[in-house]
Amino acid sequence: MKKWFLLAALAARAVTGLGQNAPAPYGVLPTPAQLNWHQMEMYCIIHFGVDTYTNKEWGYGDEDPKLVNPAKFDAAQIVGAAKAGGFKGVVVVAKHHDGLCLWPTQTTEHNISQSNWRNGKGDMVKEYQLACQKLGMQLGLYCSPWDRNNAYYGQAKYVEIYRNQLKELYTRYGKLFASWHDGANGGDGYYGGSREVRKIDRTTYYGWPQTWAITRRLQPSAILFGDVGPDVRWVGNEEGHAGETCWATYTPQAPEPGKEPANGFTKYELGVQGTRNGKYWMPAECDVSLRPGWFYHASQNSQVKSPYELLDLYYKSVGRGANLDLGLSPNPDGLLNAEDVQSLQQFGSLLKQTFAINLAKGAKITGSNIRAKSAKFGTKNLVDNDRYSYWASDDRVKTPEVIFALPNNRTFNVVRLRENIKLGQRIESFAVDAWLNGAWKQIAAATSIGANRLIRLPQNVTTTKVRLRITGSPVCIALSDFGLFKEPAHLTAPVISRNREGKLSIITTAPVSAIYYTVNGDRPTLQSTQYSSLFNLPNGGVVKAIAVEGNKQSEIATGTFGLSKAAWHIMPDASTGSKPENAIDESKSIWSTLKADTASNFAPAQLSIDLGAVQNISAFTYLPRQDKSAVGLVDRYVFFISTDGQQWQQAAAGEFSNIKANPLEQTVTLKQPVKARYIQFKALHVIAGNGATAAEIGVLTTK
Repeated sequence: MKKWFLLAALAARAVTGLGQNAPAPYGVLPTPAQLNWHQMEMYCIIHFGVDTYTNKEWGYGDEDPKLVNPAKFDAAQIVGAAKAGGFKGVVVVAKHHDGLCLWPTQTTEHNISQSNWRNGKGDMVKEYQLACQKLGMQLGLYCSPWDRNNAYYGQAKYVEIYRNQLKELYTRYGKLFASWHDGANGGDGYYGGSREVRKIDRTTYYGWPQTWAITRRLQPSAILFGDVGPDVRWVGNEEGHAGETCWATYTPQAPEPGKEPANGFTKYELGVQGTRNGKYWMPAECDVSLRPGWFYHASQNSQVKSPYELLDLYYKSVGRGANLDLGLSPNPDGLLNAEDVQSLQQFGSLLKQTFAINLAKGAKITGSNIRAKSAKFGTKNLVDNDRYSYWASDDRVKTPEVIFALPNNRTFNVVRLRENIKLGQRIESFAVDAWLNGAWKQIAAATSIGANRLIRLPQNVTTTKVRLRITGSPVCIALSDFGLFKEPAHLTAPVISRNREGKLSIITTAPVSAIYYTVNGDRPTLQSTQYSSLFNLPNGGVVKAIAVEGNKQSEIATGTFGLSKAAWHIMPDASTGSKPENAIDESKSIWSTLKADTASNFAPAQLSIDLGAVQNISAFTYLPRQDKSAVGLVDRYVFFISTDGQQWQQAAAGEFSNIKANPLEQTVTLKQPVKARYIQFKALHVIAGNGATAAEIGVLTTK
């Protein structure tokens, strides 16, 4: 027995790579699958299906599979664009909430074989798998638990169907890095023709422990992602950023006392920071789409995130110990648009330029303490590009320092730190100093480190010496990386906005030589109109602008504007609520019908607007409140029109899908333009609360 214990101890040492005199692990530790996930840093999630053709974010479940017929579908083009951006894998949405399976499943007829694509013989998931293998990218899969098409949803039989879908996916498409799940579960849907609302107990219905066991058995090297992990958690927003402090450990909590948390039933806001000394190693995934929506919408072609916007998200996700999951939206032809591909390529180039050279290399590195005075734990490990070799201090030394004496003056604006997370997340705070004007000056400080910490300095620092001070840690440290990098200089894109009088302004955060702009959606050049003062754009449109300073140009800023609201006014209405004028003031102030009596129930609310003249309306817009509160967020609506303000005709109705997690401006495009002077917005249902809210209501027009 003693011999067995000795062998077990030696084996444990070998697995963790700790060796003699290594620090004892601290807290819960990552699995091999989680280590692979951390090393990936970035991957993309690909949304394509019936919603690509219906201009929706969530399908109802009654869509005809024959809608899906991408004539030019090219998985290699999509995956290749992700690779060019520096992403290491893709998660394919094999089934979204509408229930259409993009592989020829045996579990339901509602699948890709019922489309005309590839003459009904296609398998989109297989083509993604082959593209990933060819390009050296990792593959993950998402199969929505909620199925608005399936007649058995809400019954035990559906859970069996869902588990069989997972089994097909996990046995047909090779090795996976991720099994991805979300929290959208239960609600109205087609459900085999019943067209009703179905609710489930989110804590018990799917039997998550048994469902997760399928992944564990069939794809042991894959992480399980969800609101409650169990391997990777949702960060709690769809804006692509983690908290300034972000722990890799987490203890999920249910929103109701005495109940178990589950996907779709958790205090999701806690995921932003995680839990210091949490029960589980469950790092955060930061998901955000390259476009405003997850699915393709032609109206968003001018709203693709720029390379520097993506870089900012990288710092706020990967740079805070999380991973970045970027949404890609192939168009109806089955390709990424040129704008999307270009942004990804330029972002990948920007990453390479920024992190190509660690300016800390070549420095004389002196630590205030080295564990056991052993070279194995020495400071040279901080610049060797190995995530798991590390500088460690003696057990009694919890706040050591290290000085980097650089060989000459070096200029940097990014600092990187990493811990050897095989030993847990240990450090709680640190500071970085530079030797400036003959003295140490603090240039940065932060809290959590974990797998990665990037600090983007507000300005360049030029120095010959840099000092790192660990200012808080419950145990001795195990730091694997320290880097100094130089992000290329660039001009910030201008900001385009419109005031209540309908006048547009284009400004920059710092003075520039000139700003050039267009109002027809064309790319601005030095020959475009030069901005000098406020200007009118009464009928709205797409404004693009660049800032110029010397021989440098900024990225293109884009603003999409509806009809000017200068002549609009609110019509009297008993259910208008408080400050209705806020809905047409071109700001983020809020119109609200919320009642002070929180016990009262929601009642439909409406807002009627006089546009001042007859307009040819092609779309309506609803901007939800932008203060991160879900109270009063409208998710089911009707828009009415009138020519006299007395007789009203319904123009559009539907749902604002996913608005709680992604509260962006919602555009309701009409099949045919309609003429009207008066519009009415009616809120039929809200996410939470007893009334409706809106930051802005607007219209888009056509000639």
